[in-house]
Amino acid sequence: MDQRFKIKRAIDRGGMSEIYEAVDQQTRGRVALKVPLRQFEGDEEFLSRFQREEQIGLELHHPYILKFLATAKEKTRPYIVTEYVEGETLAMRLLREGQLPETEATRIVTQLCEAIAYMHLYGVIHRDLKPDNIMLCRDGTIRIIDFGIAKSANCRRLTFGDLMGKMGTVGYISPEQIQGHRGDVRSDIYAVGAIFYEMITGVVPYNDKDPLAALNARLVRDPEAPRERNPEVSPQIEAIILRALQRDPARRYNSASEMKLELEVPQGTIANSPAF
Repeated sequence: MDQRFKIKRAIDRGGMSEIYEAVDQQTRGRVALKVPLRQFEGDEEFLSRFQREEQIGLELHHPYILKFLATAKEKTRPYIVTEYVEGETLAMRLLREGQLPETEATRIVTQLCEAIAYMHLYGVIHRDLKPDNIMLCRDGTIRIIDFGIAKSANCRRLTFGDLMGKMGTVGYISPEQIQGHRGDVRSDIYAVGAIFYEMITGVVPYNDKDPLAALNARLVRDPEAPRERNPEVSPQIEAIILRALQRDPARRYNSASEMKLELEVPQGTIANSPAF
């Protein structure tokens, strides 16, 4: 491990990596250190994902995307260094509170759309947007994290088998990804719609207990309207969510910027979204 970073404490020891709070001995600032568990260091596929996450992260510079820091090219063990952010994941928040007020959920999604629009501008498709990969910071901002299966023009292609094997949840995958397509800008928009839906209703759009049934459901039927689950949801926000969740990618928003613009329209003006 690079002697530049002094580990202070473990933050997260779940999954296939450990995350630590550390001190950058050069700047004296706090950073987060992500290190694979030793049993996975010999896994070629995992290491490829780990390296692509760092490669893509170093290319992106946006206030709502986790900042990656350059490290030594030669390492005794693989690791990634990022900014240290105080807060919790959106998944943790939803686990504790169930659902969020519409105004707060809209604020989070507006920031999410801004960050995604930036990513897409630079040719990066995240492909794994979900509450676990969104940090809610104490200052009210968000950070998108985990670019392990992101698609970038500068990185090798991951197969659909790789994607399905590493997702961990099926609640946010677009219909076209289920059908074996690589996914594009509109696949990320679908995931944003699913996250928005969950924040204001407390459940994902297709919450069948059987994961295979949940996958199949989004190919053959529309999700229940958000206002059926939560009557307090405004018609405008419902229309935005349903457009993002269209099964046909061509009927979704063409860009995250377009979705953000509709989110910023004053309440009472219903979005001009295609009906199911």
